[in-house]
Amino acid sequence: MKLSRRALLGTAALSAVQPLARRARGDEATIRIGVLNDQSGPYRDVSGLNSVVCVKQAIQDFGARAKSLNVEVLSADHQNKPDVGAGIARQWFDRDGVDMIIDVPTSSVGLAVASVCREKNRAYINVGAGTSELTGKQCAPTTIHWAYDTWMLAHSTGGATVKSGGTTWYFLTADYVFGHDLQSETSHFVTEAGGKVLGNSTYPFPSTSDFSSFLLQAQASGAKVLGLANAGADTVNCIKQAHEFGLTGKTQIAALLMFITDVHALGLETAQGLVLTESFYWDLNDRTRAFTSRVKDKTPNNIPNMVQAGCYAGTIHYLKAVVDLGAAAAKASGAATVARMKAMPTDDDAFGKNHIREDGRVLVPAYLFGVKKPSESKGPWDYYKLLFTTPGDEAFRPLKDGNCPLVHA
Repeated sequence: MKLSRRALLGTAALSAVQPLARRARGDEATIRIGVLNDQSGPYRDVSGLNSVVCVKQAIQDFGARAKSLNVEVLSADHQNKPDVGAGIARQWFDRDGVDMIIDVPTSSVGLAVASVCREKNRAYINVGAGTSELTGKQCAPTTIHWAYDTWMLAHSTGGATVKSGGTTWYFLTADYVFGHDLQSETSHFVTEAGGKVLGNSTYPFPSTSDFSSFLLQAQASGAKVLGLANAGADTVNCIKQAHEFGLTGKTQIAALLMFITDVHALGLETAQGLVLTESFYWDLNDRTRAFTSRVKDKTPNNIPNMVQAGCYAGTIHYLKAVVDLGAAAAKASGAATVARMKAMPTDDDAFGKNHIREDGRVLVPAYLFGVKKPSESKGPWDYYKLLFTTPGDEAFRPLKDGNCPLVHA
């Protein structure tokens, strides 16, 4: 498999974030973390360079140097292509001595990288990809899944929409693993609640920017709800174009995965009234505000969303496990490091105190938010009002239903 010149250049340039003078595996005191995500496509604002900032903030807040641990950060753009993502992962492990990979939005890429990490016995903390298969049939002893997944989103946002009267649905779905998983999971909750799915349109990802024909099909279906089984720039463009077509006055839009960065891109005038689910909000409590205050000046014109906050929290917990296990043992086995992470409760400023289940699922609460009207907002990024909280042990698919081979009956 050949990496594109752009991917190779991105890896080389960003590998210089911190000097890598000592690449030898024998340097037991050095831990190398690779942040792999979309830095130029539709998910660049969802993860991108702000995830790198949050990983570096975690290293600083953890006090790695004071604990005699040297931590280096590499970063690269996977371009939302599974072969590129898997190729970068292999290069990082085989050439650059990376010990853990984190983030990896786009579920097809996330699953491909998970397979490489399992093969190479390296720790993998997925935050950006939504597929619940990471803790289902394709769970691995080297994988942790933070922040959210498709089951959680369908259960929270989809379930709330049906309860509020949205009983007939039409889906607009990105044609890859995440989109299909999200549509399938939400359809299950809709029909289980007595609702009905009237149809769907699947569009090529990531090469679509004009959604007009799909929106007209949704309008013609007569569905009460348009379910957007997509994310990032695609979600923003769909909502903008739905407004232009006047669809929002007749049809409720269910943004099944939407981030505060998307709301910011839309503006409150357009986004007001939308209902969405995130597991992190900067203004949720004193700890989330403290974390945000430490990173906001390093992420100009942006604020952390749940993916970027998950990169912070995942890095903190990983480093705790490395110190507890010992750097040499952690570098020798990603599976042993992940097992130690599962055995330790999580505690960080972004998500508070939680724990990791046997299948690798981090059980954080899911928050159902409503987007404020412009008149309700008191300042920059004051966008959400909390509608409902689902505790972590209820927010995600029951362990018995996931078919994870790591779970023993």
